[in-house]
Amino acid sequence: MFSVITSAMADTSASLAGAYVGTSGWSYPSWRGGFYPAAADPKTFLSLYAERFNTVELNTTGYRLPAEDQFARWAEQTTEGFRFAVKMPVTQRLDRIGTFVERVGLLGERLGPLRVVVQSARDDGLLTFLLGSLPPELEIAYDFRHESWAGVDVPVRVNDLDGDAPFQYLRLREPPYDDEALRAWATRIRPLIESGTCIYCYFKHEDRPTAPLYAQRLLELLS
Repeated sequence: MFSVITSAMADTSASLAGAYVGTSGWSYPSWRGGFYPAAADPKTFLSLYAERFNTVELNTTGYRLPAEDQFARWAEQTTEGFRFAVKMPVTQRLDRIGTFVERVGLLGERLGPLRVVVQSARDDGLLTFLLGSLPPELEIAYDFRHESWAGVDVPVRVNDLDGDAPFQYLRLREPPYDDEALRAWATRIRPLIESGTCIYCYFKHEDRPTAPLYAQRLLELLS
């Protein structure tokens, strides 16, 4: 089933200007024999992934901030035009935001959007601080987890395709996705891409390599 995911994926991705479609993470040994070659060394997973897709969601930064040289290694293992969507958790240590931004900036041109994850209840002062502290040149998508944030206006909110921001951010977290469901998403996304909006879209990781299969199929439908 998964043998259709080949290096030809790079050509499909490159032809879709403004479409960044991939998966949440890449370092999954259970994907060997399906998405990765059966004997692939985990150290090669990212470079193999980047041959097929032009973006990935980086979630490890939500738990601890990797060392500087780790970001440099990730950048070196990916191809030109590749983008990392980086998870930035908002914790009580707001003074660390500058350090976080500086560290992820080591990805250079490979840095895509920051997904700012806010678990706490609505706090307008916190939002004002974030809006004023994050560099305006960065692509920022807010991922509010508490219902009290409903209706709060931010430039980009995860999984909200309304608005006229230059990019939008989707996390598709309810597999399985049959062809009908993927066609429906393509129908929603295609007009945005055609109007010049950049789309970042990530499928949830599962033990089997279903996420890259969904991502590939969505790119095919968009093209």
